[in-house]
Amino acid sequence: MSDSDSDAVPPKPWTTDDENDDLLRGAGARYDGVSREANAARSETLRDHAREFLVAVAEMSVEFGKGCRDIVKQSLADRDSFLVRKFGKDSYVRRRIRGPCDKVCGKLRFVNDYLPEDKDPLHSWSAILVVAFLAFAVLSVTMERSSPSVVVPTPEIKKVYIHPPSASRIMLPDGRYMAYKEQGVPADRARFSLIAPHAFLSSRLSGLPGLKASLLEEFGVRLLTYDLPGFGESDPHPERSLESSAMDMSLFANAVGVDGKFWVMGYSSGSMHAWTALRYIPDRLAGAAMFAPMVNPYDPIMSREEKRKTWEKWSRRKRFMYFLAWKFPRFLAYFYHRSFLSGKHDRIDKLLSLSLGKRDKALIEDPIHEEFWQRDVEESIRQGNVEPFIEEAIMQVSNWGFSLAELKLHKKQRGKGMLNWLKSMISEPQEEYIGFLGPIHIWQGMDDRVVPPSMTDFVHRIIPGAAVHKLPYEGHFTYVYFCDECHRQIFTILFGIPQGPLDKTVEEIMQSPVEGNSLRMDEVVTPGDSAAG
Repeated sequence: MSDSDSDAVPPKPWTTDDENDDLLRGAGARYDGVSREANAARSETLRDHAREFLVAVAEMSVEFGKGCRDIVKQSLADRDSFLVRKFGKDSYVRRRIRGPCDKVCGKLRFVNDYLPEDKDPLHSWSAILVVAFLAFAVLSVTMERSSPSVVVPTPEIKKVYIHPPSASRIMLPDGRYMAYKEQGVPADRARFSLIAPHAFLSSRLSGLPGLKASLLEEFGVRLLTYDLPGFGESDPHPERSLESSAMDMSLFANAVGVDGKFWVMGYSSGSMHAWTALRYIPDRLAGAAMFAPMVNPYDPIMSREEKRKTWEKWSRRKRFMYFLAWKFPRFLAYFYHRSFLSGKHDRIDKLLSLSLGKRDKALIEDPIHEEFWQRDVEESIRQGNVEPFIEEAIMQVSNWGFSLAELKLHKKQRGKGMLNWLKSMISEPQEEYIGFLGPIHIWQGMDDRVVPPSMTDFVHRIIPGAAVHKLPYEGHFTYVYFCDECHRQIFTILFGIPQGPLDKTVEEIMQSPVEGNSLRMDEVVTPGDSAAG
């Protein structure tokens, strides 16, 4: 070996330990990078597949929509289709509305001066409405954000309160209990008995609202009011009808000790039960007093003009409710649960305010009237059962089973046949009258929108013998509710000059038996006469 060879640098191993570590780390890094790239490629492939799938679904949906559009065009927009024939350019409808549409478009063309890029008035108005809506929305949001401290007070809603039972009750022969209220003089001193069935959404507490006990005492009147079946504290009737209502009234009069005949008073829809009493128990009645009497608005003997004057006074909601009661009464439960059976007085007040005149609206805002009304309603819906109200609504618009013409006083026609002819030959025929023989008084406010005056005009046409008292400027409530002078006028017309209650002491003395004979006034001996004799 030469010196040059010995001085040469010995050959290095292929790698050192440190270099081996660096190499392994580099290889590991390259391996990790490859694996990450593979995973990324795999994940990107899944996203691509999902995106392509969604794109395909969208394209299919678009094509499907286009196909449906083509089908609609071919089916409905064809020259021979129904829409084109009825509403196309050459159709009768299009010719009729073309003139008015051209006039309206002509009046709206001034908008084109402000929107020169759009010369179609329809498009112009559409743009204006959209912009106005967006502007108002932005303003409302801005105002709410700019004044967060402003708190709008929400009115307190009074909830319906069910009071403890307080009515007097009697048991009817069929086992039902009837709740009632008695006012005025007691039965043994009553000169007149007045029974009043209540109206819809009312109870035995109504009667004549605000009637003073002193006035009843002055005229010697005993006022009796009762809850209809299912209302207040009265039990429901399983097979309720107008005829059963008249029978209930007669049984009630017997149970509370009404001797002889009594007067019946009907207010608003409660007059339906008073008309029924005139038809089925006329022998028990001395007369009838009606205030804004309700009749069947679908009565077939009502003329077209009378129906028109009646229905035009009602709001759309009220007309709709009568239509439901006539055709689809089961749907009434939904509306009743959302109004007076909702448990909130604000919804009940809203229902009451429908179809009211100016004076009636002013009256119901009075605190005295509001308190009375709310208490009466609370008693009416005490049982929370919607069925009695549906029954009442159905009876109002259905066939009553009789016509008001049957109440008219008229001569009874003689029967035909040989037997009747022989009777007329043997004995002189006597004229016999049928219908209600007693007086009927009707008070009607001329500004009444709940029961329009046209209904009273219809009643007077059918029953000309009824005395109608028309009240100018009065509404549905203003004459009857909390009017002392009005109540005095009503009692004076019905009962004449006030004579006070009966004095039973004098009558008992006059009718007391003395040795089997009744004592006459000329036989009454005073102490002075006895001493002189």
